[in-house]
Formats: sequence, C-alpha cells, structure tokens
Amino acid sequence: MSKLRNILLGAGVAAVGAIGTKKAVDYLRNRDQEEVVEESEGDAENVASDEVAYATVEPSSVQDFLDKSFGNPGRYVPNRSPKVFEYQDDQYMVIWARDNQQDKNQMMAFKYTDAGRKMVASVGYTGDATDYNLNLDDTDFAVEVNGDKLVSGQGETDGADEVDFVLA
Repeated sequence: MSKLRNILLGAGVAAVGAIGTKKAVDYLRNRDQEEVVEESEGDAENVASDEVAYATVEPSSVQDFLDKSFGNPGRYVPNRSPKVFEYQDDQYMVIWARDNQQDKNQMMAFKYTDAGRKMVASVGYTGDATDYNLNLDDTDFAVEVNGDKLVSGQGETDGADEVDFVLA
C-alpha cells in the first residue's frame, strides 16, 4: 500500500481518510464520494484479487495537480469525486473535470509505474459528442460510454452525460 500513499504524496493530493478496500466492481460504479474509512476498518494490506485498495479524496484536492500537470491554472476544475486506487498491484488515478477552455467535461485516467505517471485514457464529452484517446490494452479497464466499453484508439462517438472507468 505504500505505493498508493506515494502516489497521493507525489501528486500533492490529500486523502480524507485511511486507505480502505472494496469490491472493484462496486468501487468503480460508485459516482459519489467514497465513505471515509477509519484506519481500523478494512485491511488494506490483504486485498483480494477482485478488490481495490482506495484512498478517499476530496475533488478540490486534485485542483493543484491539474493546474501543474496541464500548465493552465483553472482550465480543468474537478466536477466528480476522483478515484485513486490500486488494483492487482497497479496504481491508478481517475479524475473527472470540467474543461473550461473547450467547454466540455473531461475524464482523465493515469496509471502509475516505476517509470512514472502515464495517461492511459482521456475522454472529452458533452451531450452532443464524445471524443476519446484510450490506451487501456495493457490494463484490466475500459471506459464506458453510453453502455459501450471502449479500450483503445482515438475517435469520436455519440454524446454522453457521464462516462465511467470500469473493469473491461
């Protein structure tokens, strides 16, 4: 779990509670803020293969990360609870934000490796159109848009009100 804590520190993201565990499918489907987990609840050191270890993160705490990462302070403003989690020894951070420059919502997913942070998914969406750039082939994940699971490639599809980061 130290890798998950290191990601939070490196990104300058403050966890609200301790790191907890939850079934991966339930965690990924939840669009709300996760419950704050007390240190004594859940054993984040012994995570089952179908579970994630996650940190509860306030949406506002990723603002500094977004400003520094994209070099345009205020362009992206978080609009949904971020997901910072570890699944089968791989660490991820998924952020949903409003792109004020392009007037659309954006979902960005990052995978952390020993070589550093890599963006594996970027999806811009409005009610009229959804554009995507996905590199999830080497992961267990997909992006769900209007019930379709997308894993790789660049393209455009129908508009969407929400996009989700889900198990493939």
